Amino acid sequence: MSIATVNPANGKLVKKFSELSEYELLSKIENAEIAFRSWQHTSFDYRKDKMLLAAKMLHDKKSEFGATLTLEMGKTISQAISEVEKCALVCEYYANNAENILKEEIISTDADKSYVRFDPLGVILAVMPWNFPFWQVFRFASPALMAGNVALLKHASNVPQCALLIEEIFHKAGFDKNVFQTLLIGSSAVDKVISHPFVKAATLTGSEPAGKNVAASCGKLLKKTVMELGGSDPFIVLDDADLSAAISTGITARLINNGQSCIAAKRFIVQENIYEEFAKKFTLKMKNIKVGDPTKNETELGPIAREDLLFDLLDQINRSVADGAKILCGGNRIPRDGFFLEPTILENVKGGMAAYHEEIFGPVAILIKAKSDDDAIRIANDTDFGLGASVWTSNKLRAEKFIKEIHAGSVFINGMVKSDPRLPFGGIKNSGYGRELSHYGIKEFVNIKTVWTKGLN
Repeated sequence: MSIATVNPANGKLVKKFSELSEYELLSKIENAEIAFRSWQHTSFDYRKDKMLLAAKMLHDKKSEFGATLTLEMGKTISQAISEVEKCALVCEYYANNAENILKEEIISTDADKSYVRFDPLGVILAVMPWNFPFWQVFRFASPALMAGNVALLKHASNVPQCALLIEEIFHKAGFDKNVFQTLLIGSSAVDKVISHPFVKAATLTGSEPAGKNVAASCGKLLKKTVMELGGSDPFIVLDDADLSAAISTGITARLINNGQSCIAAKRFIVQENIYEEFAKKFTLKMKNIKVGDPTKNETELGPIAREDLLFDLLDQINRSVADGAKILCGGNRIPRDGFFLEPTILENVKGGMAAYHEEIFGPVAILIKAKSDDDAIRIANDTDFGLGASVWTSNKLRAEKFIKEIHAGSVFINGMVKSDPRLPFGGIKNSGYGRELSHYGIKEFVNIKTVWTKGLN
């Protein structure tokens, strides 16, 4: 895939970019190592000042940066601006908390003094996706840099302007230009970066196949990895739920980011005695969603990021329908310029169908009936993914059962699954491993070093 900006709202090529030569790539990796040798010795206060400047820039230029997100991947302008604001928050969180999180931990043993310290690893490669072009990068970069590491970013090939903007933000905030570098390279060059001895670890947010490839390459070299991969999150509605709130939140949870989110609600598992009412009201709201130009404030749903991804969605819908699924609304490409799909709902979805087993990365909701609480849990766990889950009930005991028995990295009760700098984020099973955000995330790329001393003056 070429490195280029193609506006998904009209399908037009905006700008092409040249890929780094092998010499340029190796130079950047070597410069990153040189930068690390001094960056690791900087104080937390020094790093904090620069990270807060990056946060201020994100706040001050949120509309300008948001417009680039919308141009390159098609998210609505309101959501793009919110994404930039969230990046500022994660920068502020780690700027203000990294020193305390990474302070030495004193442990009483037979030594005169024993403790754990947290040292940076070095050059970290980040392979990032197009769906949240700023957020996915900043939630990695802010803790990594505050811990004393340096970063190399291999961003998705369809968001090069976002990748270069992020690099510019860190540079203008006062970070050495080699502490954070964007690598304009294709996927085929990733192994070359991983295999370089200066690169100590890698993190990837993206598809399951991409994650397996990067994890395998790092595994052969015993390099640390964190993987945040796909999801097919259940949105479970029990018969004592606030139905109006569940439906309203469910629409948002399915259509956020034009339906292209790993933690978007994808499988709506509804107790059978309220299923018909839920399906009727949910379908009515989906039909009334305003689809259109993502630069307009009134637009609620923009285009799919790339035409090939739109074709993939149509294929998943058609295969599911051929196997017996029923379309309640949507299901077609919208006949206009750009890569638009009608808001879609499928019901009568069962095991063996594409919509049941595969991640549906677009504005397509799957409705499934559950006979009981145990049946809802069974259906929710009947997936290779395990990222997040949302459960709707007014009963504390029922909620506790779902919290305990759902196989996922997070469970939200009466709320939409979302990430928060203060809480760990990640999944299990084919949704990946490791955690980002909170104090867990910053400790993924440090050497947790045990120190034991005796007999010192």
